[in-house]
Amino acid sequence: MKKTGKILFILIFFCFTLLKAQEFNASVDRSKVGLNENFQIDFAFTCEDVNGIRNFKPPVFSNFRILSGPNQSTSMQIINGKMNGSVSFSYIVQPVAMGEFSIGAATVNYNGNNYSSKPIKIEVVQGSTTPQSGKKDEKADTEDLSKSVFILAEADKRKVFQGEQVTITYKLYTKLNINSPQISKLPNYEGFWQEEIESSNTINFDIVMYNGERFRAAKLKQVALFPTRTGTLSVTPFELNIPVMIQRKKQQRSNSVFDDFFNDPFFNRTETLQHTAKSNTIKIEVLPLPVNKPDSYNGAVGTFSIKSFTDKKDVKTNESINLKVEIEGTGNIKLLTLPDLILPNTVDKYEPKITETINRTGKINGKKIFEYLIVPRQSGEFKIPSIEFSSFNPATGSFSTKRTDEISIHVEQGTGSYANSPAPNQKEDVSMLSKDIRYISNSPEEFEPIYTSHKIGEWFWILNASIMVGFIGILIYSKRKQKLYSNESLLKYYKAGKVAKERLRAAKKALDSKDENLFFLELSKVIYGYLEDKLAIDKSIFTLEYA
Repeated sequence: MKKTGKILFILIFFCFTLLKAQEFNASVDRSKVGLNENFQIDFAFTCEDVNGIRNFKPPVFSNFRILSGPNQSTSMQIINGKMNGSVSFSYIVQPVAMGEFSIGAATVNYNGNNYSSKPIKIEVVQGSTTPQSGKKDEKADTEDLSKSVFILAEADKRKVFQGEQVTITYKLYTKLNINSPQISKLPNYEGFWQEEIESSNTINFDIVMYNGERFRAAKLKQVALFPTRTGTLSVTPFELNIPVMIQRKKQQRSNSVFDDFFNDPFFNRTETLQHTAKSNTIKIEVLPLPVNKPDSYNGAVGTFSIKSFTDKKDVKTNESINLKVEIEGTGNIKLLTLPDLILPNTVDKYEPKITETINRTGKINGKKIFEYLIVPRQSGEFKIPSIEFSSFNPATGSFSTKRTDEISIHVEQGTGSYANSPAPNQKEDVSMLSKDIRYISNSPEEFEPIYTSHKIGEWFWILNASIMVGFIGILIYSKRKQKLYSNESLLKYYKAGKVAKERLRAAKKALDSKDENLFFLELSKVIYGYLEDKLAIDKSIFTLEYA
C-alpha cells in the first residue's frame, strides 16, 4: 500500500514537472501605442519537441485591425546538453479606436494538452508614441525597404491629344519576401475618364533586371485613361501596405564554437516589418485638338466605322420600323454620341435604345448600337437620311468623317389614318377588351381575405415545434461527436471506462480458465490502459525506473 502511494506521488510530481516544462507566453513590443501606429504581438510556446504543437488559435482582436499574420517562426537552443525549442506566432496589428483594451488569450495544443496565454492590456492614445532614440534606425530601415520593395508606375505615352487613350501600368518590384499586400490609397485620376483594364485576379511574379539589380516583379493593375481637358495633368501615387519579412541575425555572443552554427540563416529569427510602398507620380501633357473641326464632330477620338440598317423597308402606316446605327472601333466607346436623326414630320421617332460591347483587355475597343423605333403615319415614300459621324485620329492628327447610306422606305395605307390616330399625349377611356381581366375600379372597395374560414389547428404548431427541436438535437449531437472524434485524447478519456470493462471481462475469462499468466497480463492492461487513457500518461512512465 505504501509502495502504491509512493508510485502515485511520483507520477503526480512527474506530471507537474512535465507541465512546467512547457510555457506559452504572449508579449508585445510596446503596451502604449498611437491610434495610427502599428505594433507587434507575439505568442511564443516553449517546449522540448516543437513537432508536438498543434491547433494554434489566436484571440479575437477586437478594436484592432490585423495588417499581417500569423507569421510563424521557430528557434532552437541547447542548454546543458538538452535541446529546447520555441515556436512563435506573430501579428502586426493597428488600433482602430482610442482607450484601454485587452487582447484575449491564445490557445495551442501540445501533445494532446491545451495551453493558454495570458491576456495583454494595450493603451491606445492620440498621436505617436515612437521614442526619439529609435527614429534614426526606423528611418534607415524604411529607406532600405524603399529600395528593396517599391511600386513603379509606367505610362505608354507622356504626350497625348485630348480624348486619346494613355495606359498606366503599376508593377510591384521586390527583393524580399512579402505577405498579402493591402491597398492603402488609390491613385487620383482627376481630369481623366477612367477604364479599368481587365487582368488576372492572381499576382504572378517574374524575375527581371531593374537598374542592374535582380528583382521579382508582378503587374498589380492596369488602367486606361482618357484626358477630358488640356494642359499638364498628374496621376497621384498608388499606395500599398506590404508586410515585409526580413531576417534579423543574432549578435555575436562570444567566441564560442557554436556561434557560427547558430548564426546560420536556419536559426535566424524572421521579423515582419510593415512597409508602405508608393508609386511614382506621372505627369501627362495633353494637347488640344485642331481647330478645323467638322460640324458633325461630337468629341470622338480614335478610329471608327459606322453603318445603319432597318429590319424592313416595306411597311404599312402605323407599323413600327427598327433602325439600328452601329459604331465600331478603337477609342472611348462610352463617350460616343450621334447627331440628331432628322425625319419627316409624318414619321414618329422615339428615343433610341443604346447598347455597348466593350473589350477592356488592352486598347479599349468595341461597339455601340443606337436602336431607334420609328412609325410612319402616312402612306408614300420617305427616306432615312445619311448619318454623318466624325472622329479625330491621333495617329494622323486629323479628322475623318464617315457616312451611312440613305435608306428608302415604302409605306402603304394601313387600317386607320394618321389624322384619326390619337396624339401621344391624348388620353382615351379604358375599354373592356376581354373578361379574363376585370375593369380597373375607380373607387376603393372592401375586400375579404380568401382564407379567413381556414384556421390552423394546434397540431400544426406542435408538429412544427417537434421538428425544430429534433433538428436542434441532431445538430448538437453531430457537433459533439465531430469534436470528440477530432481529439484523440478526449476520445480515449470518454471511452476509458468502457475499454476497461471489456478488458476485465477478458481477465475474468482467463481467471475462470485458471490461466494465471494471462489473468495478470489482462489485469495489468486494465490498470495501465485506464490510467493512460484517463490521465493521458504515456505507458513509458509506468516502469521501475520511474518508480
